Formats: sequence, C-alpha cells, structure tokens
Amino acid sequence: LAWSTGCGSWAQSSLTQEASLSASVGQEVTLNCAGNDNNVGTYYVGWYQQVPGSAPKTVMLGTTRPSGIPDRFSGSHSGNKASLIISRLWPEDEADYYCSTWDKGINNYTVLQAHADL
Repeated sequence: LAWSTGCGSWAQSSLTQEASLSASVGQEVTLNCAGNDNNVGTYYVGWYQQVPGSAPKTVMLGTTRPSGIPDRFSGSHSGNKASLIISRLWPEDEADYYCSTWDKGINNYTVLQAHADL
C-alpha cells in the first residue's frame, strides 16, 4: 500500500501529516494528525474511512473504536497529535482516510485526508 496525503477542509485546514508513507499487506501503518491547542490539543479527533463508491465510515472516535470496526484499528492521542494505527493491513484497507476535529480558532471543523493505494 502506498499512502499519500493531502489537505482539505470545510475551512482552512490547520492539521498536518507526513508527506508520504508506505506499507505492505500484513504490516502496520500509523497515520498521524498533528495540530495545535486550538484543535487536536483540546478536542477529540475522529477518523473516517471512505472506500471508493461508498459513504464515509467512522473507524475511530478519539481512542474509541466504534462497534463493528476490526480490532486491528486503534487510536492514540497525546498532546497536539492523534494517530490511527492499522495493524495487519488488508487489501480492503485501500481507501481515503480523514482525520477531523473542531478548531476553535476558526470556529469550524478542520479535516486532513490521506489516501491508501494498493
């Protein structure tokens, strides 16, 4: 899986992430979402997976995994950085992944996109 990242938002994104990541099926990958005290440092971060042709699905809320999400998905949050960890990557993990949180500096949600290509 080759991972690439890009920014998008309902307002200006203030979140950052590594420019690129790479991982293979069966390996573990960590997607990081870094912000500041206006967003990640204050509010929980939601992680969303969107498979092409399907609606986005919530895979992590803060560090809580919603019902029905495989336990190979986990989340962490420390200070101004939140992470989504996917262990034992499967081919069906190919998708767009978004981290999103409230930003009190812009009084809006902000979002960052990462894309996984098989």
